[in-house]
Amino acid sequence: MPFGFYIIMAAQFFSSLADNALLVAAIALLIQMAAPEWMTPLLKFFFTVSYVFFAAFVGAFADSMPKGRVMFITNLLKIAGCLLLFSFAWVWKPGDASYAWVLFAYSIVGLGAAAYSPAKYGILTEYLPHQKLVVANGWIEGLTVLSIILGTVLGGALISPSVSAGLLALDIPSIDTGIDSPAEAAILVIIVFYAIAAVFNLYIPDTGVDHRAPSKNPLFLLHEFMHCVKLLWSDKLGQISLASTTLFWGAGATLQFIVLKWAEAALGYSLPQATTLQGIFAVGIAAGAVIAAKLVPLRRATGVVPTGIAMGLIVIVMIFVRQVEVAIPLMILLGALAGYFVVPMNALLQHRGHILIGAGHSIAVQNFNENLSILVMLGVYAALIWFNFSIYAVIVLFGLFVAIAMALVRKRHLHNARSGLLPAIPADASH
Repeated sequence: MPFGFYIIMAAQFFSSLADNALLVAAIALLIQMAAPEWMTPLLKFFFTVSYVFFAAFVGAFADSMPKGRVMFITNLLKIAGCLLLFSFAWVWKPGDASYAWVLFAYSIVGLGAAAYSPAKYGILTEYLPHQKLVVANGWIEGLTVLSIILGTVLGGALISPSVSAGLLALDIPSIDTGIDSPAEAAILVIIVFYAIAAVFNLYIPDTGVDHRAPSKNPLFLLHEFMHCVKLLWSDKLGQISLASTTLFWGAGATLQFIVLKWAEAALGYSLPQATTLQGIFAVGIAAGAVIAAKLVPLRRATGVVPTGIAMGLIVIVMIFVRQVEVAIPLMILLGALAGYFVVPMNALLQHRGHILIGAGHSIAVQNFNENLSILVMLGVYAALIWFNFSIYAVIVLFGLFVAIAMALVRKRHLHNARSGLLPAIPADASH
């Protein structure tokens, strides 16, 4: 791989590390404010809203200038959201029920992430030949998962009593900083990691691709975006990869919160302890991503769909687990299935999207669909919690839904294959 690829990976690592640590810090802040339990998944909901509402515009923005510059600007926006979140935490007093401000500040970070995403994935198709996309995706997904592991662990560590006590003791002499909670201290540390990512963004190479905005007219951009959505869903390979990743990311975001609540109910874990299980799940994803990058060529990417069915069924096993010795290998197994599934599907979707509508627009369409799925599934999950559904009932419903939906996707693909409707994938796109 060329050296610039490793710069891209470093930038992605630190930005993703901060994203995942910030979610834990924001959850801790809601707990500190004694917010209702059903508000916790709404953090991710508000983070994701921008991916859907601005999907028609972020792809054009990503294609309008060098991707490194786009990533730099959007990391600065994430820092602004963190500062806003910190300011609300700083002025909060016991008894204040201003939870909505926390969600608003977190949504600003989500806006930065929504604009960042088309650039971080789109640059791969600009910078690398298509035969290296699966390997590149394996590296990127593996490193992203590593950042999820470390970011989740970092967030849990920053809000833990031992680490937060040390951070809160670091007062400036003769100045009352007013920082008196673990969440506030954690947010300030996380801002540093966003700043590191922004520095790496400055050194991402220009790919030489012509960058120009197709139009500044929002109605034109909206019409063009809807046309791109139609094109990708009409493509017989694009629709399978898009349906698979849409379902996967919606399920993954929901499972992130299910694991936290399940760890509390089944294992008696606190929030910092429960985040370690999320990290263990991510370890499995990293392993599955590496295996997929080695074993699954792009032309056989659709062969991993049955893995998604198995993942949904195995999730249901969680309802029988009461010992951490069983929980850990179960999380690793689920993660490995997830990683093995998503890397080939992502690569296939990027390949078809790049051919049909261009890199930035392709990722924007992908983000729109995947994050619309996240909004719907998190909304359903929050409603179930609000109606006091048992976490075990939620797990069963969740697992069955994933398995059945993946089975329907596989049935559709087999129909397309039998009908001879599948477009060809170049033979040299195997690795």
